[in-house]
Amino acid sequence: MLTQLTVDNLAIADHLELIFEQGMTVITGETGAGKSIILGALGLTLGDRAESGLVRHGADRADISAVFDISNLPKAQKWLESYDLDSGNECILRRVITSEGRSRGYINGQPNALNNLRELGEILIDIHSQHEHQSLLKKETHRRLVDEFAGLKPQSQTVSNDYKQWLKKSQKLEEIKSNQDEMNAKSQLLKYQVKELDDLGLSEDEISNLEKEQQSLSHAEQLISSSHQVLQLCDDGETTAQSILSTALHNLDSLPVKHKDLSEAQSLLSDALIQVEEASHSIRGFVDHFEIDPTRLQEVDDRLSSSYQLARKHKVTPEDLPALQKRLSEELKSFESGDENIDNLNEETVRLAEIYKASSAKLTKARIKSAQTLDKKIAKQLTDLGMPSVEFITHIAPLSDSTFSQHGREDIEFLVSANPGQPPKPLNKVASGGELSRISLSIQVATAQTSTIPTLVFDEVDVGIGGATAEVVGKLLRKLGDKGQVLSVTHLPQVASQGHHHLFVSKLTNKEETHSSINTLDGDKRTQEVARMLGGVNITEHTLAHAQEMLELTEA
Repeated sequence: MLTQLTVDNLAIADHLELIFEQGMTVITGETGAGKSIILGALGLTLGDRAESGLVRHGADRADISAVFDISNLPKAQKWLESYDLDSGNECILRRVITSEGRSRGYINGQPNALNNLRELGEILIDIHSQHEHQSLLKKETHRRLVDEFAGLKPQSQTVSNDYKQWLKKSQKLEEIKSNQDEMNAKSQLLKYQVKELDDLGLSEDEISNLEKEQQSLSHAEQLISSSHQVLQLCDDGETTAQSILSTALHNLDSLPVKHKDLSEAQSLLSDALIQVEEASHSIRGFVDHFEIDPTRLQEVDDRLSSSYQLARKHKVTPEDLPALQKRLSEELKSFESGDENIDNLNEETVRLAEIYKASSAKLTKARIKSAQTLDKKIAKQLTDLGMPSVEFITHIAPLSDSTFSQHGREDIEFLVSANPGQPPKPLNKVASGGELSRISLSIQVATAQTSTIPTLVFDEVDVGIGGATAEVVGKLLRKLGDKGQVLSVTHLPQVASQGHHHLFVSKLTNKEETHSSINTLDGDKRTQEVARMLGGVNITEHTLAHAQEMLELTEA
């Protein structure tokens, strides 16, 4: 629950520090005193939109912090843990707004996106506005309230996800059908390109090997001729390298005296003779086995020419042709068996449609059951609020078999019959302003009773209500406060007297500036405030006595 709210330099409030307790806290004050500052500040910590005009005149920034006790709220604890923001049993939401209009949000001291503040805020607090009855005229609000009342949000999300998957495939199928000629042409082109590359059948590194072979075959005669010349110079001629080296070695070997330098020269000449012999052996092996093969040269030339031509056609290097072949083959395979194939897409679309129908059927069944329970609770609230003859119906109309919707396969609308015997009609067709306010309050109270959110805020939801009905409203809000925490901004003494706690907002003005001040009321001060709400400007002894009686009856 909310335990503390600190506000600095927001609107006309320079500094406010409020402590909240369990139960029903009423907030009262003159019109324009600044009651909205509390809820506005609270909304900012929950991620509401901020504007630079909210910062108090003359201040650099507004700073708002809300502290929540989450010791009995495992859902909030789990959320914080998932973002590595957990800090024991306390959660602090903070918002800083600069005079230039920049805004920053924090969760437990860590900077966070406003979406995170909103998401966490939905777990911590639920604000019911005096303007909420306007949204009750929209069907999407009716669906949301039915789902929230029965805790159907997970099921509703499942249906939404199933619908999106079906829609994606369905749209893809329609796109392909509408571009059938283009898709056929693409398929034929891929088949032709893959066949062309398959027929070539070029392997990795083949281009490099073919180019080397081409070089060798195209210079075959020159290689053979040069090899024979080298052999003659080495050991086949009249004067060869071998005979010259042998003569030189013989002359050194026949010297009568051995000398160190000459011995080294003799060793080098001996090595040279061996190398010449080995070279001659290698050249002779090449000459004996190398053939001049014009046919093979033509084959190599043709294969290289085909490869170069296909590479130019696809605007790649010849070395990239094997990779291109693999990529196009995979693309063709995907085209024929994957999302580009109409038959496969048809089957997948039908399968996803059946999944969607199954999940939405479960949701429909749960909604019908939820709506029946909700109608009974709202009917009871309407009776308590002096509208026993009003019949409230949550009308659930199935959509056609061919109609799919992200929110399920039914149309949900709140209908009312203001008078017995009259057919139920939409709210905006039968309800006056005062009636709509009471119907709105009935719906909000009925849905709040099943809420797992620990803190409920009611911002002047009692507008247009008075007398005995206002007292019933106060008792309903107090009953909710007995189970958790309720904050209620009100102008009605019948509601204010029902609170467990009472905050009074006042505005102090001097020649230079205006301040908003909030104080906790009890005892005589609270009696005087309830009397002010009862009697206006002139508070008589009778008014004070009436106020005291109202408070005593509440305590009793």
